[in-house]
Amino acid sequence: MLTVAALYKFVPFEDPDGLRPALRAVCEAGGVKGSLLIAREGINGTIAGPRAGIDAALAHIRGLPGCADLEWKESTASEMPFKKLKVRLKREIVTMGQPDVDPRADVGTYVEPAEWNELISAPDVAVIDTRNGYEIGIGTFEGAIDPETQSFGEFPAWWEANKERLGNKRIAMFCTGGIRCEKASNYLQGQGVDEVFHLKGGILKYLEEQPEEESLWRGECYVFDGRVSVGHGLKEGNYTLCHACGRPVAPEDVKHADYEAGVSCAACIGEYSEEDRARFRTRQAQLTRAATAPE
Repeated sequence: MLTVAALYKFVPFEDPDGLRPALRAVCEAGGVKGSLLIAREGINGTIAGPRAGIDAALAHIRGLPGCADLEWKESTASEMPFKKLKVRLKREIVTMGQPDVDPRADVGTYVEPAEWNELISAPDVAVIDTRNGYEIGIGTFEGAIDPETQSFGEFPAWWEANKERLGNKRIAMFCTGGIRCEKASNYLQGQGVDEVFHLKGGILKYLEEQPEEESLWRGECYVFDGRVSVGHGLKEGNYTLCHACGRPVAPEDVKHADYEAGVSCAACIGEYSEEDRARFRTRQAQLTRAATAPE
């Protein structure tokens, strides 16, 4: 069984690019794969590997300037959920495109998973899912608002269009691990919203700690790795991935007439041309041959 660690930390790095070589070396030495993004505003990513390798990588990250109090969420995977290791330099560790937003300066009020149900059940609270549409499609909190955004960068425009109908409400937001809500809550504070709350540790922490029989979560939680989704207790979910469009595919959707592994699913069948699908079939055939070739 492999350990999966999801992490982020908003912290000023003067030379983020200079941190990459040593971080990559530690991960490679420990058999760790996944994706780590480094920017001037901090670090974000999900990695997977053997216990010792993950421990070494986390120890190295905690040793970076300002990262001693790093928090992360752990789960498990029966198989390696990443194909390779990526340690990339980015302008933002989660892209919002708002240069004045700085979670290091101030964020909304953190709400522990044990207190989340009571908050979002209050009639004067508007609950907003800050994730993308394809993530929300497989699971969300009961009664949550879906902004129908395709990227986090669309959230400010959505708020501008909807703020009047939500202006007399307290705002409670959530996302997968908490990082998007850090920026979203700082953004709303800058827009004059006084009472902004967000789920500490995100959906992953809630699913880890909240008993399923008391949960207000419905469905599964999309994760950005080969497991595709997780459920309560952070157990691996039932979804697979359409490798044409990148959307999650439910078990029953695999039986749909428009589903072809690596080529199309019911959601994207109208988005690609026959030429595109011919390329996808060639790619899928190559992947299948590589996976079944003797070592």
